[in-house]
Parts: sequence; C-alpha cells; structure tokens
Amino acid sequence: MTAGTKILRAATAIALSSTVLATTALTVQLASVTAASAATVSRIVVRGNSRVDADTIRGFMQIKPGQNVTAADQDAAVRRLYSTGLFSNVRVSQSGSTLTVQVDENEVVNQVLFQGNSKLKDKQLMDAVQTAPRGAYSKSIVDADVDAIKKAYTSIGRSDAVVTPQIQQIGKGQVNVIFNIQEGDRTKIASISFVGNKAFGDSRLKHVIALRESGLLSFIQRDDVYDPQRLDADEETLRKFYYNHGYADFRILSAVAELDPKQNSYYITITVDEGERYTFGKITIDSTIEGVDTQSLYSDLDTTEGEVYSAKEVEDTLVNLTNALANKGFAFAQVTPRGNRDFANHTIAIDYVIDQGPRVYVERIEIRGNTKTRDYVIRREFDIAEGDAFNQVLIQRAKQRLEDLKYFNTVKISTAPGSEPDRVIVIVDVNEKPTGEISVGGGYTTSSESSGPVAEVGIQERNFLGRGQFIKVSAGLGTNSRSYQLSFTEPYFLGQRLAAGFDVYHTKTTGDDYDVTRTGGDVRLAAPITDHLTAQVAYNYKRESYGDSTGLTVINPSDTSTTIKSTCGDPNPQNNLNDKGGNPIKAPSFTNSPIINQAICNSPYSTSSVSYSLTYNTLDNNQDPRDGFKVQAGQEFAGLGGDARYIKTTGKATYFNLLSEEYDVIGQLSGGAGNVMSLGSGGLRVFDNFFKGEDIVRGFDSRGIGPRQYGVAIGGRDYANVSAEATFPLPGINRDLGFRGAVFADAGSLWDSEYAGQPGVVGTDFAVRASAGVGLIWASPFGPLRVNYAYPLKKEKFDDTQQFSFGFSSRF
Repeated sequence: MTAGTKILRAATAIALSSTVLATTALTVQLASVTAASAATVSRIVVRGNSRVDADTIRGFMQIKPGQNVTAADQDAAVRRLYSTGLFSNVRVSQSGSTLTVQVDENEVVNQVLFQGNSKLKDKQLMDAVQTAPRGAYSKSIVDADVDAIKKAYTSIGRSDAVVTPQIQQIGKGQVNVIFNIQEGDRTKIASISFVGNKAFGDSRLKHVIALRESGLLSFIQRDDVYDPQRLDADEETLRKFYYNHGYADFRILSAVAELDPKQNSYYITITVDEGERYTFGKITIDSTIEGVDTQSLYSDLDTTEGEVYSAKEVEDTLVNLTNALANKGFAFAQVTPRGNRDFANHTIAIDYVIDQGPRVYVERIEIRGNTKTRDYVIRREFDIAEGDAFNQVLIQRAKQRLEDLKYFNTVKISTAPGSEPDRVIVIVDVNEKPTGEISVGGGYTTSSESSGPVAEVGIQERNFLGRGQFIKVSAGLGTNSRSYQLSFTEPYFLGQRLAAGFDVYHTKTTGDDYDVTRTGGDVRLAAPITDHLTAQVAYNYKRESYGDSTGLTVINPSDTSTTIKSTCGDPNPQNNLNDKGGNPIKAPSFTNSPIINQAICNSPYSTSSVSYSLTYNTLDNNQDPRDGFKVQAGQEFAGLGGDARYIKTTGKATYFNLLSEEYDVIGQLSGGAGNVMSLGSGGLRVFDNFFKGEDIVRGFDSRGIGPRQYGVAIGGRDYANVSAEATFPLPGINRDLGFRGAVFADAGSLWDSEYAGQPGVVGTDFAVRASAGVGLIWASPFGPLRVNYAYPLKKEKFDDTQQFSFGFSSRF
C-alpha cells in the first residue's frame, strides 16, 4: 500500500465521521423542534368575537385542553373555522400552553333584495342564490350568487343579463345584500340547420329535437331558448332517433351554436354522418350457463330477422331475457348482444350471449336531489331492491322509467363500492321539475247536442304531494253546456303496479231536441299484463235527467200532479203543461218523436254497471304517433241496481305507419264496432242505445246517422266503422308553426232497433254511410286544433249532415 493510498483512506474516514456527527446533531435538533411544536395546550383563549359564542368557536376547532397540538393541528383548526362561513379572518398563535384564536366575524345579512327584475320573480331568484337573511355575509358566496342569477336568466333566453351586487351597511354588524339586475334582451334561435343528412330532411329532424327556431308564437311556447344542456340532450335524442330507424353507424360530427351579437340570435348547425341503413340479420341465443334452455327464450325476443334495425328493440329484448332468466332461477345471468355487421347486405346479425355475471349484490339504493318527490316513488320504479343481485340491464330500465314519469329534468344512476367486495351501492341523482299545470281550453263545437263557444279551465298535478299521484279538477262553460270533473289516480295501489283511481262529474247540455243532465262517477283499477298489454276494471254509476229545450221541468209520472202525469203518461204529449210556477201554459211537444218523449217523461234514470277493457299499445309515441298499433276492447254490464239492464261490447283498433320518412307522411287505419243487448225482460231503454255520427263518419252530425223517428235520433244497437287517413306537413310553411294537412275517407253504419216497425221509425236496417274530406291540423301552443271538411259520398235521405266540423282545446 502506498503512502498516498493511506492518506486518502484516512481522509475518507474523517469525512464519514463528520457526516455521521452532523446527521445525529440535525436529528436531535428536529426532534427538539417537533417536541416544542407539539406542546400540550392547557387553555384556549378566543378574542374578537361578539356574536359567536367562544365555546362554539372552540367546538369548531376540535382542539381540547390537555391535547398535544402540532402546527398541522392549528392549520386544520383554521380551515374548519373558515369553512363555517362565520369569519372573514382567523389567526391562531401559541404561547407556552396557551392557544390564542383571534377572529374577525363576518357581518350578518339582514335582507336579500333584487332590483330591476321583471322576467324572473323574487322567489325564483331567492331559490337560485345561497345568500340568505340571518346568514353570514360572504363575498365569495355573493360572487357565486351573481353567476347563479346569470345562469337563471340564460335558461330563459337572456344570456346578456348584467348582475351587480351592492352591499348596504345598516350598522351593528348587519348588511343588506342587493342584486341590481339589467335583464337585457331575450336571445333567439334564428335558425337550426343540419349538414350531412340525406335520409331525413331538415324539417323532419327539427321535429325530432326539442329546440325550435324563433317564430310568431315563441313568446308562448318558450322552446326557442338556447342552452348548452338542451343542445346536448337534443344530440342524444337524434342518436336514439337514428339508431331506432336502422342507422347503427350514425354519428354527430359537431353541434355548434354561434351567437350573432347584433341580432342577439343563435345560429345552430348540427353536422351528422348518417351511415348506411341496416336491417336485422339472423337472430340467435347462446348460453355458457349450464341448464339454460335457449330454445324457450326465443319467444321473449323483440327483434325479428328482416325488420329494420332498432336499438330500442334490442334493449327491450335484453330486459325480456334478463327477466325470463331471473324467473328461471338464474339471478346472476348476464345477457350481452353481439352484433355482426354484413356491410355488403347492410344487415346486423344479433347473437344474445348469456354468461354468468359476477355475484354482486345491491347493498343499498341511495337517492339524492329529490326535495319534493318521496323516496319510495323513485324506489318503486326499480325491479331490484336492497339485497338483490345487481343487474345493469334492470338498472337502465329503471332509469328509463324514471325519465318517463316526467317528474325530473335529469336522471343519473351511478354505482359505488359497498362495504364488502361483493356489494355495490346504487346512487340515483335526480333534478326535479315542476309537475303542476293550469290548463285553459276554448273553442267552438258544432254538434247537435251542444253547439256554440265552449271554454274549460283545469288544474292538474302529476306528482301530488310528491307521492306520484295524479289529480285534476276542471270546469267547462259553453253557450249550451256546463261541466265539472274531478279525477284522481294512484299509479301504485297497495305497493303494486296497479293504477287505481276515481272520477266524478256533472254535465248539463241544452240540445236542439232536448236537454240532458248527467251526474256520475267511476272507480277504476288498471294493471299492466305485459309491457304492451293493460287490463282495466271499473265500477260506474250515473244519473241522467232529460227535459225539453223550452226550459220546462219534466216531472216523473209518479208525481201527484195530474196534469203532468196525464201528459207524460200519453206517448203523444198534449199541450196542456204547467210552467215552473205551476200555471197552465200552452207548449209544444218535447220532440217530434213519441219514443223519445216517453223516455223523457220517465226520467231521471240511474245506471249502475261494471266494465272491463283490454288495451294493447305499441305506439312509438302516445301524443304524436308515427308507428305502431293500439287495440282496445271491452264490455260493460249494467244491472247492479239502477234502471238499466244491458251488456255493451265495444272495440277499436288503430294502426299508424310512417309512409314517407323524408316527407313525414303518416298513414292511419282504424276501425271499430259495438253492440248492446238487453239483459232483462223489459228491453233496452232508448237512451241505452248507441248514438253515432261524426265520431265514426265525418260529414254527418253528431247524431246524424242511424234509426230515427220523425227525424229525431233514437239510437241503434249495433255500429261499425272504418277509416283511412294520411297527414303531412304543409309545404312552404315552417314546421315549427305546427301545421299539418290531412286527407281521409270514412265509412260506417248504425243500425238495428227494437222500435222497428213503429210509426215514423226508419233506418233500422244496415246501410253504409261514406265520406271523404280534407283537414287542417294545428298543434298550437294552446293545444290541438282541427278543422275538417267532409263530403258525404253515401247517405240516407233522413240523415243529418254537417260538412264542416271544428274542434279546439287549449293548454299552457
């Protein structure tokens, strides 16, 4: 070893020793500092508070005497005090065992005021802000409130609203917070255009989405308010529309809303890539689970080879298969659709693969955001409950059901890990919307029973008291009519999917031939048998009084008044009737029909009956259908007390089909029939018959066809009708205005009467009436309006015709 090497080693050893000594010294110093900063606190002194009690402040800090307090503990205490919103400044210092807290209290809000607002009321703005009277003033919260108010104005189309906060000192640590608002002008949607669409024209796609271009009626409809969230929702609506019409490759390339500041209007452009249209190819079911009989599951398929591809039908099939497997004991079965595209033939073969899913259970369902709707109203839309096997398909079906309730603006369902690896928490976030509605109806009727101006006012609530119940109160007033009605429905009777409810009503109409007063009601129960089939049973009661149109009071023949008794006992009433004061007067007969006159004299009548009906409904939209069937058939049995003894059988079927997707031409075929038979030896009362006219064959009066006596309708025991119609947008008219044209042809008949052969009775034999015509339909913001012109092509000489008909009901 050389001398140099020895010297180097000695130097290295000395350096290492120095480092160890330095490190040891630093460790001792840090330990000393930590011990000093973690000194025990024996006393907490609070200074600067005047309204908040010192003990309350100590409680917020979560530091107690006798505790070792570190700098981190002090920082955490400061953060907790700030988070209360009670203080504008907090300082903590420690001297020995004493911890001193110096606070500057926030001022207290005395009043929250809004100035300059007219489009939004004070209550609406108070619901939007966080600052509240008797709460602590916070500048950061006020700044957030300014943004919230601007957002509220944006939602009604006033995105250029200016909000300026003002703080008014009133002494004693109190302030008034004033929001000065310049509401600005209402922004509009100047145009909505589509790029890349070939299968559907712009006007058709505009009808699919919710946003509308500004027009003459926008001030009422309020559907021309641009909002990014509404545009996002419309994008999703477009995707569903295309996916359900065969365009499985559909994409939205962009959706841009550009604001023109000069016109204060938005120009919305949606660029799409439709792709090719597909039909369903071969449909198969495969299973990797032992014991699953796949052949027995084919009856649960909603997808059929050769039909136009529809994502909704695939989703419905997933639900059907999942439920069927659960009923067979395979609770954890997981169904996955696997599509195989044939690009050459434009088909998609679907293979529904059944695998064993993970054994995960629902630990709990947590509902958030509902301030009005009760939790159980939301929970009952789930086919799974706490403790059941988790199934994503059923979760998505519950989401769809909640959206269909129309109680919420948005419904979001997510999951979180549970307390165990095989547990999951289902989280339901909802954003509620108003469910009450005031309806106002008006128009002009042209029926013989009640003609002239009519109006109706109603109040309805679809989520009564947050219980999911429906209630409606309405009153109608017309030149020749009065009506009042109360309806109530509980959609989940006894906790089951049974819709139970009742209706009560009172109506009075003054007709050309005689007056009718009806008072009655019903109690009903409806149950879904399948997704498309519903059964309903009901008990019905009504009391009917008939009188003549001169205003005379018709008294029952059992009355002791010999004048009235003799008059009503005679099938041909004489002219010696009494007026309402009991004085003899000269009056004409009630009608030209002795049969009707005798029936009037025998009133009032009471009818007590039970009824049932079955409804099969596959319509794509109940309010504006374009595809599907609706078939309804039922019977009514009268005779549980009351005066009537009969059985009525009725049925109606309607089919809708979109004849042209590009031009939105909708075809409709419908037909109906009915029969009434006596159940007693006394035969039918005349008013138990069917009275038909424009409701089955347009171009005729409301009681314009069927058996008559001396020109007065006496009704018939059988009817049948068919109708064909096509509706289409009016060319050259903006579709957003809601106008559509219609062409139609009707045929039908009302026949058979037990009064056949009596003097003056005609029309008891089967005879077809037919008509053809055109119509104008307006989906107005007040409700649907329709005007028809129908020309009778085939009629009897005694029929009453009415070529123009007008119907109108409004709602807003």
